Amino acid sequence: MTIVQTARGPIDSSQLGKVLIHEHVFLMDMEYTVNYRPDFFTEANIDKAAERLSVLREIGVDTIIDLTVLGLGRHVPSLIAVAAKTDLNIVLSTGLYTFDAMPGPFQFYGPGLMHDVAEPLVDLFVRDITEGMGGTAIKAGMLKCAIDTPGLTKGVERVMRAVGQANRATGTPITVHTAPREQTGLVVQQVLSEEGVALGDVIIGHCGDTDDIDYLMRLADKGSTLGMDRFGLNFGIGMQQRIDTIAAMVSRGYASQLTLSHDCCICWSDYFPSKDDYNRLMPDHHPRHIHDDVLPLLREAGVGDADIEAMFVSNPRRVFEGSAARFSAA
Repeated sequence: MTIVQTARGPIDSSQLGKVLIHEHVFLMDMEYTVNYRPDFFTEANIDKAAERLSVLREIGVDTIIDLTVLGLGRHVPSLIAVAAKTDLNIVLSTGLYTFDAMPGPFQFYGPGLMHDVAEPLVDLFVRDITEGMGGTAIKAGMLKCAIDTPGLTKGVERVMRAVGQANRATGTPITVHTAPREQTGLVVQQVLSEEGVALGDVIIGHCGDTDDIDYLMRLADKGSTLGMDRFGLNFGIGMQQRIDTIAAMVSRGYASQLTLSHDCCICWSDYFPSKDDYNRLMPDHHPRHIHDDVLPLLREAGVGDADIEAMFVSNPRRVFEGSAARFSAA
């Protein structure tokens, strides 16, 4: 029995069902939202969010992993409120999202800094996982960090190592935003391995942004799960390239290490004036896109239903169960 934490409380991993492994319910700059978008903090907005999430249940999705952490506007009370209005499982995350420098509260506070103490991020992440987030009893079920085109800056490395240490302390799996064209997934694997993290605990995010099969096989051969998780974002690489890359990986025997998702802001983003603007500017980036548009193309490319089912069901479940089993054994 493996327990997975959700926004409505713990469930058994057998209840995860069909999983979208990289999504966002709300995405925002919290300082801007608090000061200029009070319409976010309304019951009407929560109701609208629950209505949008109901679309996922209608197409058979049982669980989403919400990867909105510090730096992306995580607001736990709103996530709990919307989860209470839907029977969708929403796994919440802890961690920190930066491509470069640390946010202000940590620039002078930490090892070797003006206020020289042990890394405070580790305690914060572990507390989110073991006690609850944002003054609630709801616990995080996933760790998250990022590395993009700037590479392993001091801030990025500090967060990544803290995430690795939190994984070692709790057995919680890790998702990492990466930049595949710069092959930063290999850096992730190196740094987290140095922290003692089993690479089977790690989901390398945004692997669908490249068609470099050799790079993807190098990541998979070290045991990580690959997130083919940006369907609907067609900049840099097109839909057909994404499809052909998955088909090529499946033909090489890697279906058991692939997951599918959108990295979609499903309900709210103050990065755009309105949801209508978001939909107009990125018309394919919506939570039905994989179901309606991607799966038929995968089948045409020769990817069988059993492999598609594995990407949605058994592969995400194995990430949680494998992490728990390795932690228990350790």
